[in-house]
Parts: sequence; C-alpha cells; structure tokens
Amino acid sequence: MLTTILAAGAAPAAENPYGLWEALQQGGVIAWSVFIILVTFLFFSLFIMFVKLFEQQKIMAQAKRVRATFWQSNSLREGAAKLEKNSAYRQVVDDGLAAQDQHKLLTDPVEAHDWLHGSLARSEAQINSSLNGGLAFLATVGSTAPFIGLFGTVIGIYRALIKIGASGQASIDAVAGPVGEALIMTALGLVVAVPAVLAYNWLQRRNKAIAEELSAFSNDVLGFLASNGAVKPVAMRAGTTKPGVATAPATKPAATTTAAGGIPTRS
Repeated sequence: MLTTILAAGAAPAAENPYGLWEALQQGGVIAWSVFIILVTFLFFSLFIMFVKLFEQQKIMAQAKRVRATFWQSNSLREGAAKLEKNSAYRQVVDDGLAAQDQHKLLTDPVEAHDWLHGSLARSEAQINSSLNGGLAFLATVGSTAPFIGLFGTVIGIYRALIKIGASGQASIDAVAGPVGEALIMTALGLVVAVPAVLAYNWLQRRNKAIAEELSAFSNDVLGFLASNGAVKPVAMRAGTTKPGVATAPATKPAATTTAAGGIPTRS
C-alpha cells in the first residue's frame, strides 16, 4: 500500500492541455493576431509611462533649483546661465529675452507687454505639448484594448459553438479549449487596458502641476522684463514659508506704564 502511494506521488504531473500556448495554437491566426496586438500595446504603454516619468521628474527637479537660486541673480541672463542648457525653464527665459530683443526691431506699434506675453505663452505651450506627447496613445490603448480582447473572446466562443454543433453534444473536451482561449483574451485585454488608463490619469495630473508651476515662473519673468528688473519674486530661503513670501518676525507687545493720575499709557 505504501509503495503504491509513493509511486503515485513520484509520477510526473500530466501536462496541461489548456494553457496559454495551447490556446493560441488552437485559436489560429485570429488568436495570435489579437495576442500580438495586445502585447505590443502593453510594451509601448510601459515604455511611454517610464519615459514620461523621467521627463516629468527632471522638470520638477529643475523647478526646485529655480526656486532656490534663480531669483538671487541680478539679471535674467545671469540666472539663465545657472540653469541647464536644455531645461524647460531655461527655454522660457531664453524665449523671453529673445522676444525683448525682437520687440525693438518691430515696425508696427505693438505694446511690449502684449508681445512678451504672447512669446512666453507660446514657449509654455510648446513645453506642455512636449510633455503631453504619447499620452494620447495611452488613452487609445485604455479605450480599445478591452474591445480587442473581447473580439478574441467572441471568436473563441464561436469556435466552441461550432464544435458543439459538429459533435452533437456539449462535452467538456469539445468546448474547454475554445472557451479557455476566449477567457484568456478577455483577461489579456484587461491586463493591457487597466495600467494604460491608470498611467494616463497619473501622468496627466503631474503634467497639470508642472504646467501651473511653469505658468507662475513665466509670469514672474514677464514682470521682470516689463519692469526692467524692478519687479521680481523673493527667492526661497531659510525663514520663508513659500517662495516669494517672507516670514515676518513676531512683534512684542508694547510695555504699559502708569502715568500720573492712574491712567495707563503705552511706551
């Protein structure tokens, strides 16, 4: 008896005839096409997500350096020299300085404020457009991947019904393969779509925060240029609660003394 149990335990497990590879082999060209499309979508979605995360993190790090050191400079050209050559904030400063130089060459009477504002807005739009590149693909994958998987599901169920009609009975052996293939395609479509949707929403939220920070910086540059350097924000330093706002020291209440006649007065 013990020998029989040990022999049964040592016997190799039977191969699974309903795995992913077997389902794809049974599904034929349609199953393989759906599988390749979804895997391609997944690969490019992950690639775009990591590339955009790297770009966003780089700009956020640049924003910290700008808040800490840029406005301590005496001029925009001096401050721009402290920034990375290809950084987004360096582009805004360079475009603002170029617009200031170009305004002197205009023959039509265009106000300097309007000309500088339009140039800086165009620079912001170009940066934001670059940050949003690739997000449309994530949105497309998130909306279409479930339906592509559903197409494979419909084909798998159709093949199961054909086998049932051909055999005349709904046996497990006849329908397990096609139904398993259908379920695999549905699951694969969800596996591709859900990360794409989550990545799209997350990256969009981070892009919105970057755009707000960049817009504030652009407005500060505009004020500096329009006032010939008279208006500029206070750089972040120790003792400040946020950029541009210094913490005022606490004032002590004035001491009270008693004057003649018992009337209290403040010194």
